[in-house]
Amino acid sequence: MTDKTRALGFDTRKVRAGYRSEDHNYAVAVPIYQTASYDLGSVERGRRLFQLEEVGSIYTRIGSPTAAILEERVAQLDGGTAAIALASGMAAISYTLLQLTEGGGRVLSLPNLYGGTIDSFLRVFPSLGVKIDYPEDIHDPISYEAAITPDTKLIFIESISNPNAELFDIEGIAEVAHKHGIPLVVDNTFATPYLFNPFDYGADLVIYSATKALNGHGNTIAGVIVENSKFNWGSGKYPQFEEKLHVLRTVSGEARSFIEAAPGAVFTTRIRLNYLNHLGAALSPFDAFLILQGIETLSERVAKQVSSAKKLITYLETKKEVLWVKHPEAKDSPYKELAARYFPKGTGSIFTFGYGKTKEQRDQFIDALELFSFHANVGDARSILINSPETTHGELNEKQQALADISTDTLRISVGLEDPEDLIADLERAFQIAAEE
Repeated sequence: MTDKTRALGFDTRKVRAGYRSEDHNYAVAVPIYQTASYDLGSVERGRRLFQLEEVGSIYTRIGSPTAAILEERVAQLDGGTAAIALASGMAAISYTLLQLTEGGGRVLSLPNLYGGTIDSFLRVFPSLGVKIDYPEDIHDPISYEAAITPDTKLIFIESISNPNAELFDIEGIAEVAHKHGIPLVVDNTFATPYLFNPFDYGADLVIYSATKALNGHGNTIAGVIVENSKFNWGSGKYPQFEEKLHVLRTVSGEARSFIEAAPGAVFTTRIRLNYLNHLGAALSPFDAFLILQGIETLSERVAKQVSSAKKLITYLETKKEVLWVKHPEAKDSPYKELAARYFPKGTGSIFTFGYGKTKEQRDQFIDALELFSFHANVGDARSILINSPETTHGELNEKQQALADISTDTLRISVGLEDPEDLIADLERAFQIAAEE
């Protein structure tokens, strides 16, 4: 990141960062490099590329120019030093946790996360020798410290939780992580870098399901991992970064570690050469192009969605059928102070509410909606309403749902770009139809 680019505003970076048209035949839009491989040019250049002495494209499984521009753009939006784009948000989470827990270890996390993440904690990671721990009080940094063991390799949280939009003392949790020499990993999917920058409050790695608000149009799947090079990977707790490898040899043949070979991009370079290269969750150039197109309108989309969400929350709080609304903008939310501290632009457009009628009426209410889509995505241009206990968090049993504070009457809304008055009218009509049953 150059000094000139660093000084640019957020909206300039979301449109311009990482791209120079003169390097791409003066194409105004980022080109889609639809090729499997790239000519190395010469034997000497091939050596430089494979030995990380020159940055360039080799094979699309480990990256393409289109994906590289996406990576640089997201890194600059977050103030990071490097990023890697992958085929899904779950690939970004999985690769991050696998890399940090190589050889076994423990992850300190939350039960209040995306259902797919929790399900992977329950069914995948334990079979790989990775244990998952939870603090007794997810909102108290001291509780996190009490849950750390010598085998704890990271703390993993969401900046805004899925589905209940809970907030956490991220700065306090980061202090605890660093006191024990472990990184804080923050899934920033709901907030996006427009609403919140985890690096400003001590995060060491940031993860996105770029499928969601970064893209914003529900037309592709992608994930991104961002690093900021501040964490000390050479402390001895993570020997995988310090091991000298022949594959990282210099032009003169000397083996190097990832710390030596990729300063500023230690974590993501190792992900690229180990996990992406061998496990293969590669993001296609076309999908990278679609994410870039979405990012160009990120601020405008998210700002409107936040504004509309406030109106829908205010409306829902007037309805007798609604038992509660969970979002920092809700009148009884316990997160007002954290919202003011961390999220001055708003706390996102995804929230839940409790529909206080029978299951049959709840089903009728959902089926009666015309403008709200019924599918498992968020951050879309289209508004979405879904019954999370049976869908997005349906993998969790009754006890696990209770631990995640997901009751059977929970409905989740992701506010899109429609006129909020039309969305409110759609909800009102559905309430009336369900009341007649």
